[in-house]
Amino acid sequence: MLNIAVGSKNPTKLKAVQSAFEKMGCEVQVTGIDVSSGVADQPFSDDETITGAINRAKAVMASGKFDYGFGLEGGIEETSFGMLLCNWGAVVNADGEINIGGGIRILLPESIAKGVRQGKELGTVIDEWTGKQNIAKKEGTIGILTKGHINRADMFEDTAICAFSKFLK
Repeated sequence: MLNIAVGSKNPTKLKAVQSAFEKMGCEVQVTGIDVSSGVADQPFSDDETITGAINRAKAVMASGKFDYGFGLEGGIEETSFGMLLCNWGAVVNADGEINIGGGIRILLPESIAKGVRQGKELGTVIDEWTGKQNIAKKEGTIGILTKGHINRADMFEDTAICAFSKFLK
């Protein structure tokens, strides 16, 4: 059994990593640890989002004896087509080797993008937009925009698998 740490206690991220390993046929013990991403609460580029994921993965590996540390980070990327939701994952093994993987992207409605450009976190904007609370710990923005066909845990599951790909044997 692999001992895995995730740099967050967000239930969607923990579920994503657990489900990723089940899909890959591996038995794991997943532990969530609150660590800092070392980047802005709302990462504004792929580079910043990747850096946050790597920082989380490194921080959990430094906090205990784990086989692998995962960092999962959601962010946004401004493009000439509009603002995209992005997500990145990073994995660090016990030898300090790092790998990254990305996931689904979706164009944000302009009314949501406008709120993010004004300095609000996407989680706050989507809560206001829907009139719900804590969407980031539930279905996520992706779940709202796809009407539940893809939820945040699903999105991060694929990201976790892509990030772990280097370590598949």
